[in-house]
Amino acid sequence: MVRVAILGGSGYTALELIKILLRHPQAEIAAITSRQEEDIADVHPSLFGRLHRRCQLFDAGRLAEAGVQCAFGCLPHGASREVVPQLLAHGIRVIDLSADYRLRDPNVYAEWYGESHNDVEHLAEAVYGLPEVYGERIASARLVANPGCYPQTAILGLAPLVSGRHVEFRSLIVDSKSGVSGAGRSPKLTTHFPECNENFSAYNVGQHRHTPEMEQILSDLAGEPVEIIFTPHLVPMDRGIFSTIYAVPRRPLTQEQIVAMYQQYYSGCTFVRVRSQLPTTKDTAFTNYLDLAVRVVRGRIIILACEDNLVRGASGVAVQNFNRMFGFDERTALL
Repeated sequence: MVRVAILGGSGYTALELIKILLRHPQAEIAAITSRQEEDIADVHPSLFGRLHRRCQLFDAGRLAEAGVQCAFGCLPHGASREVVPQLLAHGIRVIDLSADYRLRDPNVYAEWYGESHNDVEHLAEAVYGLPEVYGERIASARLVANPGCYPQTAILGLAPLVSGRHVEFRSLIVDSKSGVSGAGRSPKLTTHFPECNENFSAYNVGQHRHTPEMEQILSDLAGEPVEIIFTPHLVPMDRGIFSTIYAVPRRPLTQEQIVAMYQQYYSGCTFVRVRSQLPTTKDTAFTNYLDLAVRVVRGRIIILACEDNLVRGASGVAVQNFNRMFGFDERTALL
C-alpha cells in the first residue's frame, strides 16, 4: 500500500481524486489538508459513510511522520510552489495538479501568470504528466506536473500530425468548450447560475494561460516551435470538454490515411480512443478516456477531441501518473 496525501481537499478535483483512490487497491488516503479543519464528509457530503478523515493544516513534517509517500496537490496556482519544496525535502513524491510546474521557462511563467516563479530549481526538474507522451520519464519522477484539461485535448489531438511533421506548425487552431466545473468551486460572477445558464460565451481570447503549455509540449513533439491560436468557451453544463482542432496539411492526406496514422500512434494507449463516430461529452463523462475523431474537409484536417475535465482533465490522469510512478498497472482504479 502506498500512503498518499491530498493537499487542498475542498475543491472539485480533490473530490474526484478521493473517489478514484477509494477504489484503488494499493493506495491509502493517509491525510487530507485544508485551511478548514473539518471532516471531509462535511466538505463533500457525497463522501459520507465512505471516508472518515478529518482535514488538517498543511505540515510537510507531519505528513512524512505519517508515512506519506506521495502527495497530490489540488491547491490553487501559486500555492503549490510554496509547499512542493518542503514535500520533496521530506522525501515525498508530488503530483501537482496546479499550473505551477508545467512551464519549464520561468520567464514564460512570469509572462503568462503575472508573477515570478520562486522555485526555479524544481521547475526545471518537474516532468510533464502526460503519460502518452512522457510515460517513461514519469515512472522515475519525484515531481510530476499534471497537465491542464484543455491542453490534453489539443496535445493528444495533434500529436500524431505534429510529431510526424504532417501539418503546418503556425496554422493550428484550437476551439474549445468547457463545462462550468472547470472554473473551480469558488463562487465567481461568470459562473453564477443566472449568468452562465442558457448562455454561451468565449473568454480569455488570445490570453488563456493554457496556450504556452500546449505550445511547449507540441514543440517538443515537433522538434521546432509550434504556435497555437486557442479560444476557450464556457458551456452551461457541469462537466466535459470538447475541442475542435483545425490543421493545414503539408501534403495531401486522405481521411483514411490520417485515421490509420492515429490508430497506430495510440495503439498502446488504453485511455485514448480513436473513433469513427463523432465523439460527444457524454461518451467520456465520469471516465479517464479521451476520445478522438478525424475528418478531412476541403483538404483541411479537423480533429475532434473530447474528455471529462475533472477526471481525464485532472484527477484521473493524476492517478494514471501515480500508477506509473509506483509501478502499478496504469489502468488501476480507472476502468
